[in-house]
Amino acid sequence: MEQRKKAIVFFDGNNFYHNLKASFIKPGNIQMAKVSGLVGNHFNCDVIKSIYYNSIPSIEDGKDRYYGHIKFLNEIKNYPNFEIKTRKLQRLSNREAISVMNNEISALGLCNVCKPVVLSHWADYIGSVSVKEKGIDVLICIDMIRICLIEKKCDACIVISGDADFIPAYDLLKSSGISVFTAMTAKGYSYEVRQNFPWFILDKNLLKDKCFKDKH
Repeated sequence: MEQRKKAIVFFDGNNFYHNLKASFIKPGNIQMAKVSGLVGNHFNCDVIKSIYYNSIPSIEDGKDRYYGHIKFLNEIKNYPNFEIKTRKLQRLSNREAISVMNNEISALGLCNVCKPVVLSHWADYIGSVSVKEKGIDVLICIDMIRICLIEKKCDACIVISGDADFIPAYDLLKSSGISVFTAMTAKGYSYEVRQNFPWFILDKNLLKDKCFKDKH
């Protein structure tokens, strides 16, 4: 039998949170410690630590949203061998928001009839993209390289993210002898990531059965 590797689980919290919601799963129902255990066992690893990276909204964006998010993160922080690392959500300038809107609308390939209708609601759209996450991806990459390569604390890293932006870091780790595994919901899971690294789809029914808080 192959010897189990020592692994650290890196949660791209923003990516996982929003893809759970897109998969019609309420993130607050998920016990992240169970997710770590599930993916660790799937990849024949002993998880020695999990790190959850996430952006924090401003209290100006609504007290309920802000305190609800803090409560969500504090619960995760209390899991054994879990660490939380955060960055504040940054507000977009009007120019940045308009640029995001134009890029998204262009990608839709709307006809000349539909495009003016969508543009007529641009103010509402800009309001929905008024904040963005900054620095989380870079922080995750730096930690993966520092913890796995410099400090040599593990044999493998498991990343809960479907984001292809991590591939250069994955390649570096892999070329240095570190096993790289990824896991994510089917929604938002990059095909390029799944082509090049061992992957595990966190199916909605699997999560409900194995990772909900009311399951034992």
